[in-house]
Amino acid sequence: MLDQRPPAYRKHLRIGSGFLALLAGIILSLPLVPGPGIALILLGLVLLSDHFEWAKRILDWAKRQWRQVRQR
Repeated sequence: MLDQRPPAYRKHLRIGSGFLALLAGIILSLPLVPGPGIALILLGLVLLSDHFEWAKRILDWAKRQWRQVRQR
C-alpha cells in the first residue's frame, strides 16, 4: 500500500515517525517511567539518520559506544 504513494509522502511519514519515536523514547527514559526508552530513541535515530546528519552522527556514536561495551 505504501508503494503506491508518492515518495515525498513516504519521506514525510518516515521523518514524522522518527521524531515521534525519538520523543516517546525520551519520555520513557525519564526516571520512574517504565518502558523501552532507549530502544525507541535508537529506532527514532535510525529512521531520521537517512535525512538528518545530526541523527547519523548520534547513531554512529551510539554504535561505537556499544562496540566498546561488548569488548569488555
